Amino acid sequence: MICSISGKILKKNEYSVLLSVHGIGYEVFIPAGVMRSLPNDAEEVSLVTYHYHQSDPSKSIPVLIGFLHDIEKEFFEKFITVSGIGPKAAVKALSEPIPDIAKAIDSGNLAYLKSLPGIGAQRAREIVAKLQGKVGKFGLIQSVAEAPQSAAATDVEQEALSVLLQLQYKRQEAEQMIKRAMQRNPDVKNAEDLLNEVYRQRTAQS
Repeated sequence: MICSISGKILKKNEYSVLLSVHGIGYEVFIPAGVMRSLPNDAEEVSLVTYHYHQSDPSKSIPVLIGFLHDIEKEFFEKFITVSGIGPKAAVKALSEPIPDIAKAIDSGNLAYLKSLPGIGAQRAREIVAKLQGKVGKFGLIQSVAEAPQSAAATDVEQEALSVLLQLQYKRQEAEQMIKRAMQRNPDVKNAEDLLNEVYRQRTAQS
């Protein structure tokens, strides 16, 4: 299984990029919400990938779907657990920034979800029913780069801090977010619950 790929961008298409990797060209499908954050043509990029085989009666085709980091890939993997949404459909549906889609799911914003390519009213309701309350941490994704570091008071806090740093929050800001979330709900049992508490806290402040 191909878990990551690095190479020079030769060409960007609507839903994919062509990467040159040691003289071999690879087509990697990219959601539009991720595509807009990629560097320009002829620049190097490193992607984490979701690798699967698309089958039809006569052949099986290996497909790579690329993301800038593991958190985006994790959201994609949650998104395709919704009935009727396969990997290729999800690539087209995720046409807006992932944090915006996550916020729409968490708030039950059906109108926003219906605006995504291939997502009708029934599918939007199924997305909310399946994922609402489970995608808070993805609403925390932002674009300012910050190198990951490690430290926290507990294992749960340390794991949550690591995720926030991957989401490109500054260390001091992430620590404060976690501290406030723990004060608000000291009974959180795991990092997922803690990150959802951080998300709810930020949403209440906005």
